Amino acid sequence: MTSERVVDRVLVVVAHPDDADFGAAGTVAHWVDAGTLVTYCVVTDGDAGGFDPTVPRSEIPRIRRTEQIAAANSLGVTDVRFLGYRDGELTVSHGLRRDITRVIRQVRPDRMVIQSPERNWERVYASHPDHLAAGEATMQAVYPDSRNPFAHPTLLTDEGLEAWSVGEVWVMGTNRPNHFVDVTDAFHRKITALREHRSQTAHLANLENMLREWLTRNAQMGGLPEGRLAEAYLVVDTN
Repeated sequence: MTSERVVDRVLVVVAHPDDADFGAAGTVAHWVDAGTLVTYCVVTDGDAGGFDPTVPRSEIPRIRRTEQIAAANSLGVTDVRFLGYRDGELTVSHGLRRDITRVIRQVRPDRMVIQSPERNWERVYASHPDHLAAGEATMQAVYPDSRNPFAHPTLLTDEGLEAWSVGEVWVMGTNRPNHFVDVTDAFHRKITALREHRSQTAHLANLENMLREWLTRNAQMGGLPEGRLAEAYLVVDTN
């Protein structure tokens, strides 16, 4: 198990608005409280999301960006970046790897949080195709792209972005976690962040109970005391 050391900068890369908050909001709240600068990079605008057919589809990207910024701000995250890819159409491409590499070199994080590139057969919702693509493209950006000065050369020659090596990656949505963060005291902040995603959660009357059940199972898996809640990760040393 990796120690819960405080780092200067964390970059969270996810496929959709709300993914970071479902997976890691409690952990992010703790990191921000400890003085870590956290950046969100959201690959798509979630334009295939929502549940209200009366809302024009053309409005969804703006709505979801606004919701994500509000959710992040509620946790103390003020740096939220959007790559603008189409929801439901994400693939691992050279362009996506370059765009994520750009953000890594700009932010220069010590730690990254990503979605699992491996299908989770025990919890299919964690394995949306966009999640898998975002996770794989991000891992390829972590290694080898962001640390290789000769990968995506225009990032260096045209944008002045030097190579950067990320020290560790925390993978969400995996069925083989090795690290559990006690988020019991931040649970209400996780709920607050997710409620900011009104286009996705306003119709979920059981949201709090559902999350409490998920996080209770994580805590039990991690051997935490009864009554505690946890977010779970596979922590990978990428040095």
